[in-house]
Amino acid sequence: MKKLLTLLIFLVASAASGGDFEDGLAALDKKDYKTAITKWKAAGMNGNAFAQFNLGVMYENGEGVVQDYAEAVKWYKLAAAQGDASVQFNLGNMYRKGQGVVQDYAEAVRLYKLAAAQGVALAQFNLGNMYYTGQGVVQDYAEAVKWYKLAAAQGDASAQLNLGEMYYNGQGVVQDYLRAHMWWNLAAVSGDKSSVKNRDIVATKMTAQQIAEAQKLARECQARKFKNCD
Repeated sequence: MKKLLTLLIFLVASAASGGDFEDGLAALDKKDYKTAITKWKAAGMNGNAFAQFNLGVMYENGEGVVQDYAEAVKWYKLAAAQGDASVQFNLGNMYRKGQGVVQDYAEAVRLYKLAAAQGVALAQFNLGNMYYTGQGVVQDYAEAVKWYKLAAAQGDASAQLNLGEMYYNGQGVVQDYLRAHMWWNLAAVSGDKSSVKNRDIVATKMTAQQIAEAQKLARECQARKFKNCD
């Protein structure tokens, strides 16, 4: 079972984002972190969500500044209030881990849901894990499956791996070795080594005809770009 994942990226905005933000990007490209931070702070104080997000990432990672989770949270909160999905996801991670804030699984779930509703696959995946383990929510395997499916439909190999395990164990779904084989096969194609091993294990419990059917399901699912595979 793959654990929760973290998204830490620098957000590159369009030319419409504003002078200070663009100047900060240009400085970052030259590895002039001091100027980048100065420019982004100016843009962030003027409400630029892209600058606020990037400042949060820099403080969280300690890039060009002393690592400061509380400062990262401050900037993430400003951007999250503007509805930025990537920031909502990263802020959710901070609450889940208790970095710069008091650990709060329920708040992490709330933020993940905001990001997941905007299509962030990692947020959908992490929600699946929160429901699977019962962190911040009542443990609910069926709800975990729901979120894993949404992430898997976007090609997320970790979600596909976990879905395979849910079908293999009959957690939140009726036990189905064909579906387990299918999802593990799809994740294996993406290079997930655990899925290769799991697929081979479940194959020992299946007939040759069942394996052929599972392989057909995987091919059809891949052709549909992982949509409507169940």
